[in-house]
Formats: sequence, structure tokens, C-alpha cells
Amino acid sequence: MKYPLAASTLVLGMALAAPAMAFDITSMSDAERDTFRQEVRSYLLENPEIIIEAVNTLEARQAEQAAMDDRTMVEVNAEALFNDGFSWEGGNPEGDVTLVEFLDYRCGYCRKAHEEVKELVSSDGNIRYIVKEFPILGEASVTSSRFAIATKQIAGDEAYASVYDTLMNFKGEVTETALRRIADTLDLEADPIIAQMQADEVSKVIEETRALAQRLQINGTPTFVMQDEMLRGYVPLDGMRQVVETLRENG
Repeated sequence: MKYPLAASTLVLGMALAAPAMAFDITSMSDAERDTFRQEVRSYLLENPEIIIEAVNTLEARQAEQAAMDDRTMVEVNAEALFNDGFSWEGGNPEGDVTLVEFLDYRCGYCRKAHEEVKELVSSDGNIRYIVKEFPILGEASVTSSRFAIATKQIAGDEAYASVYDTLMNFKGEVTETALRRIADTLDLEADPIIAQMQADEVSKVIEETRALAQRLQINGTPTFVMQDEMLRGYVPLDGMRQVVETLRENG
């Protein structure tokens, strides 16, 4: 059974695009199968762009499905994301777009994004910004987050904002001496903050954020949630602005 090139192309398309159709290669004889395979191979070698097109289509479908899955996870966990009662909030509390960032102070890409996120929030003026302490890069990350959370609990939101900004730019070893120096530089009382770092209230914040990240399948930083969109990894300022613009256009 000899398949002309056009016929083999049609059969190939049916096999790739609609596997549920009644096409059963096992019903062919050995000779017919060999001929069919040779025709398919020849066609793909002569038209390799078909493979690229098929891969691109598959990747687009997978990306679309992943985005849909992310939106569902965000919807299910919306209260914990946007109204947990303990995460620091900046920007415009009445903003029409809410941006949540899961970050680690020792993460290079979080540091790269830091100034750009600040610029986005300040220049836009209508973005509510929420920070999720998500230390995943070792003990220094955990210590940094404990210090920031303890500062918020002891000294308030304004003090937290200063500590958060300082830790994002801090390049030294995270020791108690270094943290006391940071507190002194920011005119904060170091002793009560250091004492609070091991409190159950601080541990609870980290534990709840980690549990939320697990439910959202977040395993890296930075990860952003903007309204119902999940942005996994560093996004340049222009890209963030484009997402904000698209959300408003579709809002």
C-alpha cells in the first residue's frame, strides 16, 4: 500500500491534530506501516517547519491552561492573598489594581525588581502593594524575614517599610550585630525587635505565607500576583506596566 505524499500528509495531520479520530495504524500490515512511516519521515524532513509549528501550538495551549489554573488558584486563595491581616501594605490602599509580591531578601532577582516595583507603585499612584515574606534561600533569609516581621509587629508599618527597603539593599552577613546596627541607623529600638524575632506571632506569619505559597504552587522568588494574574519570576518595569494597563483595559 503506497501513500502518495499528499495522502500521507493528510493522514499525519489527522494523527497529530485529532487523535480521537478513527485512525488505527495497528490495522495496517507490516509493509504498509513501514511505507507510512517512511512517507511521514520524508514529509517532516522536507517540511521541518511543521514540527516547529506543532511545538509552538502545544506550548501556547500549555501556557493558556497554566494561566487558567493560576487564576483559579488565585480566586480560591483570594482572602489569604489580599486580606490576611498581617502582611505589610504600601502604595494606594484604595488602588484599582492590587500587586502582591512573594519575596526573599537574599534573592538576587528580588533585589533587581525592588527599585522597579517601587517606581511602578509610586509613579502609577493607583496600585495597592502587598509584601509576602517568603524566605526560601537559607537561614540568612529566615533571619532577615523574622527581623522585618518583628519590626512591623513592634514598631509599626512605617518602621517595617524602612527595614524592608534596607534589607533589600543590604550586602553584609545577616548577624544580630548587623541587625542591631540597622535598627540604630533607622532610629529603632533594637532590643524589643530582636526579642520578638523568635515569637510565635512571627513564626505564624512565615508559616501561613509558606502554606499559601504551597497552595499557589509557588516555589521561587520573586513571584507576583496582580489581580488574578500570576507572574512567576522577575518581570521588568515595562512589562509590569503593560500588565497593569491590560488589567485596566479588561477590568
